[in-house]
Amino acid sequence: MSLILRNVEVEGTGGLDVRLADGRIAEIGAHLAAGGEALDGRGGALIPGLTDHHIHLLALAAQADSVDLSAVTGPREMRTRLAEALAARPPGAWLRVTGYHERIAGDLGRADLDALAPAHPLRVQHQTGALWMLNSLALARLGEGETPPGVERNAAGQLTGRIWREDAWLRRRLSAPPPPLGPIGRRLAAFGITALTDASVTTDESAAAHLAAAVRAGDLPQRLTLMSGGPMEAPADGAFAVGPLKVLLDDHALIDLDDFTTRIERARRWGRPVAVHCVTAGELALTLAAFETAGARPGDRIEHGGLIPPAAISQLKGRGLTVVTQSAFVAERGDRYLAEVDRAEQADLYRCASLLAAGVPVAGSSDAPYASPDPWAGIAAAVGRRTRSGAVLGGVERIGPAAALGLYLGAPDDPGGPPRRVVVGSPADLCLLQVPLAQALAEPDAAVVAATFVGGRRVHAAS
Repeated sequence: MSLILRNVEVEGTGGLDVRLADGRIAEIGAHLAAGGEALDGRGGALIPGLTDHHIHLLALAAQADSVDLSAVTGPREMRTRLAEALAARPPGAWLRVTGYHERIAGDLGRADLDALAPAHPLRVQHQTGALWMLNSLALARLGEGETPPGVERNAAGQLTGRIWREDAWLRRRLSAPPPPLGPIGRRLAAFGITALTDASVTTDESAAAHLAAAVRAGDLPQRLTLMSGGPMEAPADGAFAVGPLKVLLDDHALIDLDDFTTRIERARRWGRPVAVHCVTAGELALTLAAFETAGARPGDRIEHGGLIPPAAISQLKGRGLTVVTQSAFVAERGDRYLAEVDRAEQADLYRCASLLAAGVPVAGSSDAPYASPDPWAGIAAAVGRRTRSGAVLGGVERIGPAAALGLYLGAPDDPGGPPRRVVVGSPADLCLLQVPLAQALAEPDAAVVAATFVGGRRVHAAS
């Protein structure tokens, strides 16, 4: 199968043709001989396809049938949104809610949720993804039996409705059908994304099989890498690659150093790097101590880097660790950070420029559904560092638009590494823009994507 992209810009040079054949870039030049299908690029830039280095696909797919509270400002608005959603469902039908934060209506327990939804099983996810809150009808659907440590009980042994970090257990007990992934695959392809790393610690054999089936069916056209909290084997057909072993830290219940180093050593036996969820300075300090003890290796990653004190930057560099960040949080949550994070720590939030200047590899990602899956929004946030209200958060961490795009151009197995290039012999995982690259980066917007190709096959074309 051969395809020629006519009149495209490649690495700053316009008017070129690019031939794709057998899943790779076969030829680049002016006025290439005809052969196979041709597509007029109309002078738009042809760039490597973007990689989202940290996403949660099943949660993103489930969000499509959920009520999102991330932009809600108070309890009255929340009650209105939930009442509208419940009115559209028959009694006894589930309602799934995401994006809750205690700034909306304080800490929620089963009694609060019973008052909001007396006739429907209701489960509400905290904005961080660390906590589910269930009403009594939802708890009844879980059935009887032993519960894992994350299922909270009060002093009398009664369930509070709050469930911490037990997504896999919750999914099994609810026996919920897995969400369709086709709409998610198409949406991500429209952003120019050709590769994904699912960073879910809860990915088990069943979840991996569902994701692999979506790849085989073409519902997920992107190349897929999966993290997990336990052992995992890549399928023979390459439906997904196995990524780092995920270590999930929570400030309220940190694992001890011995446990941490044991997990790192286990990953080494399995031949896998380690990716550590680090949002707070305390989580980062423990992580740096664990890598100091167990040793860091190429491919080891810090996920998020929500708060990185200045003294930690040289330690990240010295251990060769990569930071996989989400600049979109500055735009989406920045106003809350400005109101709630100590002023002395605000400069430490989601660093970018200071890490790159120190030689720390940095990669871009979305953490969707906990932020927008749109990489162009992440690029704009890395450049402007502006919150929704227009305030600047950590202006010294701004980077240029080309560097911001580069955060999404590393290979899936080398986030923060050299940006992939449009050169002969490279995989034809490409994003065609409607305009030259300089124009696209002047105002980053996903609307600039004209077409997306994975292995030379067109998986998205703008209408």
